[in-house]
Amino acid sequence: MLRWIFLSASHAAMLAIGFALGIYFLPILTAPEGPDEAMLAQSAQTALYTAEFSRDLEGSDFLHWGEGTVSISAERITHQGKLAPGPDYKLYLLPEFVETESQFEAARDGAVRLGDIKTFDGFLIDVPPSVDIEAYTTIVVWCESFGEFITAAKYR
Repeated sequence: MLRWIFLSASHAAMLAIGFALGIYFLPILTAPEGPDEAMLAQSAQTALYTAEFSRDLEGSDFLHWGEGTVSISAERITHQGKLAPGPDYKLYLLPEFVETESQFEAARDGAVRLGDIKTFDGFLIDVPPSVDIEAYTTIVVWCESFGEFITAAKYR
């Protein structure tokens, strides 16, 4: 009887670990190839503002982080750096700086979602003509599926 309990528990634990690893690795395996460095550098040249994503934010941890330079123009957001892999990342503009999940949730009504982030080694996101980047100060990467703060940067 004890043997069956041990076998059941060990198999359940391995199933849980496999499921967790699948959630972690699936976005990496299915991510499209990111834009090349030349394309990112060319896009960054038209930036009106730049900011830095940092791993040192209060809401970031070893699984949820971003680093690198973000270049903001009226037409496009360019990120040259790395993001922790994950599913369903969205890019937001906010009128105030936030660095935790609770701060983002409190400020979300004033945010505008720019688009989906599908790559983890740099990205390009178009800014819709209806969005005035001057009305905002902060750029945030948010995991919509799990309600997780990834990173943020204040650009003005």
